[in-house]
Formats: sequence, structure tokens, C-alpha cells
Amino acid sequence: MDQNNELDIAKRMLDVIEGDIHPITQMAVEKGNKVFGGAVIKKYDLTLVVADTNKEIENPLNHGEISTLNSFFELPKKGRPKTSDCYFLSTHEPCSMCLSAITWAGFDNFYYFFSYSDTKDKFDIPYDLKILEKVFDVQDGNYIGTNIFWKKNNIIEIITKSTKDKSYTYSDQISRIIDLYDSLSNTYQLSKKSNKIPLP
Repeated sequence: MDQNNELDIAKRMLDVIEGDIHPITQMAVEKGNKVFGGAVIKKYDLTLVVADTNKEIENPLNHGEISTLNSFFELPKKGRPKTSDCYFLSTHEPCSMCLSAITWAGFDNFYYFFSYSDTKDKFDIPYDLKILEKVFDVQDGNYIGTNIFWKKNNIIEIITKSTKDKSYTYSDQISRIIDLYDSLSNTYQLSKKSNKIPLP
């Protein structure tokens, strides 16, 4: 995959986070859910197949990625693309459960915007790193990001490794997304003591 193609994909991911995932996540956070969301995008033309968000107040297993996968597989088989023909997008680096779910679903990739350290430090949700460490003995979230099943892709890293001229056009949108999710996080933090999610 050449760099220009990677940049086109990264730009599309930013658009989907801002325009498709964030609005439904905002509504979910107002009900007490966490700030995580996901989407499935066709590789061929980068069209959105489905977007969804965290629904943990209904079921603690309904992380943003799980909700997205459920919505994807609820689509009629006849019109549903193969997972191998799609990109999986997660607003935040997927937890161990969601990594496994993406694998079992057959995706050969996933993209994310916020890292584990962001989730822990900016969003005050430390469980992704804690579970990897305490259950799987994986330190600092250093799982194998390219393996026989899939390759992980950090959207910010893709943009950052491009030349300054190319990456500059993305800086305003990146800043907007960070601000949008900071606001979501503030809303969630105010409600998390009363939302009865097992790991708030």
C-alpha cells in the first residue's frame, strides 16, 4: 500500500469518526455509555457500511467494536460485503475482547485514532492496559500488531509519517476530533458512578 493510498484511507477514517461515529456516540454518552465507537468501511471505494457505538449500559459486553460488529452481521447476507473486503475502524485502540472479536469476524486489519495510553490518561479508563497486563502478561499494550490475522493501523501515525505539507491539511480535523471526544469524556465522567457499568 503506497503512502498516498494510506493517506486517503486515513482522511476517510477521520471523516467517518467526525461525521458518522461521533454523533451517535454523543447520544449514547448522554445515556451513560462510554465514548468508544466503530465503523466498517469498504476497501474498494471507502464507502461506509455501518457505524455504531458503545452500549454498555444495556450489556457490559457491548463495547463500541462489538456493537459495530453486531450491526454489521445483522445486515442481510446478500448485500453484506466480506470482512476481507472491508476496513474496521475503532475510535480507540481495541481492548483484548474486541481484538479477539475483530479476529473471529475475519477482518484482516483495524484502524484506530486514540491509543491505549490516551484511553488511560485522557479518558480515565485504564482497563484496556490493565487487562492486557494482568490477564495476558502483555506489558504497556505491546501486543503483536502485525500477525497472521491482521495488521493494526494508527491513524495519527499514518498522517504523522507523511510529509509536513501533506499532513498539515489534517491538523485542524485532528484537533476537532480530539476536542469532540474530550467533551464526550467530560460528560461520561460526570455520570459513570451511577451508570452501573462493571468497569466504569
